[in-house]
Amino acid sequence: MPAEEQTRLQIGHVLFIDIVGYSKLLVNEQSGLLRELNELVSGTREFREAEAEGKLIRLPTGDGMALVFRTDPEAPAQCALEIARALKEHPRIALRMGIHSGPVNEVVDVNQRQNIAGAGINMAQRVMDCGDAGHIFVSKHVAEDLEQHDRWRPLLHDLGSCEVKHGVRIEISNLYSDEVGNPQLPKKLEAVRKHRAHVRWAAVAIGLLVLGAVVAAFMIVSRRPTTSVTAIPEKSIAVLPFVDMSAGKDQEYFSDGISEELLNLLAKIPQLQVTARTSSFAFKGKETGIPEIARTLHVAHVLEGSVRKAGNSVRITAQLIKAGTDTHLWSQTYDRKLDDIFAIQDEIAADVVKQLKVTLLGAAPKARATDPEAYALYLQAVQLGRQFTAEPFQQSDALYRKVLAIDPRYAPAWYGLARNFGNETGQGLLPGKEGFAQAREAAVRALAIDPDYAPAHAQLGWIAMYGDSDLVGAAQHLERALALDPADLRVLTTSVTLLQSLGRLDEALALEEAAVRRDPVNVTTLFNLGYHQRMAGRLDAAISSFRTVLSMSPSVPHRAEHEPE
Repeated sequence: MPAEEQTRLQIGHVLFIDIVGYSKLLVNEQSGLLRELNELVSGTREFREAEAEGKLIRLPTGDGMALVFRTDPEAPAQCALEIARALKEHPRIALRMGIHSGPVNEVVDVNQRQNIAGAGINMAQRVMDCGDAGHIFVSKHVAEDLEQHDRWRPLLHDLGSCEVKHGVRIEISNLYSDEVGNPQLPKKLEAVRKHRAHVRWAAVAIGLLVLGAVVAAFMIVSRRPTTSVTAIPEKSIAVLPFVDMSAGKDQEYFSDGISEELLNLLAKIPQLQVTARTSSFAFKGKETGIPEIARTLHVAHVLEGSVRKAGNSVRITAQLIKAGTDTHLWSQTYDRKLDDIFAIQDEIAADVVKQLKVTLLGAAPKARATDPEAYALYLQAVQLGRQFTAEPFQQSDALYRKVLAIDPRYAPAWYGLARNFGNETGQGLLPGKEGFAQAREAAVRALAIDPDYAPAHAQLGWIAMYGDSDLVGAAQHLERALALDPADLRVLTTSVTLLQSLGRLDEALALEEAAVRRDPVNVTTLFNLGYHQRMAGRLDAAISSFRTVLSMSPSVPHRAEHEPE
């Protein structure tokens, strides 16, 4: 018995091509179309270059062909686009194409000619089988490779899983542009999704009934018994950015961070109206008097102060001012070690509550404590993440990881990573699947440590909406987030997006109005209010909101639905 022929296993980048409706044609029509297809394919630049280099193997399949490139993963995708463009001059030919990179065996057939076989070709055919005329489908593996390059990302559209032979499910993406390809959902997936939609929307309806109940409860609780529309609530406060008094003036991230942490701590008290960070920090570095700041922010009191940090020591001075009379109600200086930074925050919040005569309905909120070194790194990471560009995002991510290396159970750092990954994905700095997966993992880690951490629930709601198209999951997470912290802007704005996209405009508008009460000089929040007023048919109110936006920032871009800082 002759020795078994040795085969060589290698990775092939496969483009599988099929003529749609081939079996219904007459024999002479089939032959004519195959000749036309061969001429078309062999005339593409990608085909010619690979063949000239000896890096291409052609495999006839009866009603089409398989091209195995031994160059790079982009080759079959580029060739498919060139074929699709050329098809405009060949209206008789309707093709579907599938692409996969996988193992292939180079063999010699019975006629002593070079041939090719293997799992890579089989998978490319299965990917192709999911499509209709005009479709160019790629496997998950190929899509992940192509997503590493900016030119391919806009052309790849995830379709999820498709069932092929023997009940096997494969993940596929649709490759198309405005010029070529077929953006329509293939019939095989359309039928499945229609069935799932009936089940899914029943579940969505249930989930949104619950969310609607939470929104309704929020609207009732948030109504303030003021005597007029313009009356300023007595139990209201803005926390201005504390001044960095450190010798080198290099601790601004720390003084800003302390201010924001105090703001967030006070905002957890339901009886207290607290202005959000963006509006409170809008007056940073400006020579604006306290009464004017308070009128603009619609608050009765202002908390300001300074921070001096040196080594392991910190001095924090805080003072509470009654805006109407511009008088000091209370002031205190704290000289402590950094180890006591969280106790200082708790004490300042408690003193403010006492001075404002707020009766707490439950336990006073407490700052989340961690290692002092980790906390300083965390505040730097937060500041860098707000710059919304590639390099600061990378620096912020690295700092969050340093925080977690010191204290792996510090939930805010896990949430910070989740938010960064979400924003990086939204800006195209991370591939969609990878970015959403990393954001989800970090948010889940935050909730494993603190199940009641509202921003992490809101982040998972955002991921469910944009990453998974899962409105049921989004409603569940946002219901929980609203119940835990209805004043958190991240919770409010994500809930608004979900409600507005489902046509629940009155509820979306109610939450957007609540966001503006918390953040009255945030141009983006005000623009979004005008947008939702317009969508709800309240045109006069929308015009008023847009005029306010233009008076504050004449050059503001006309866009909506941005996440607040």
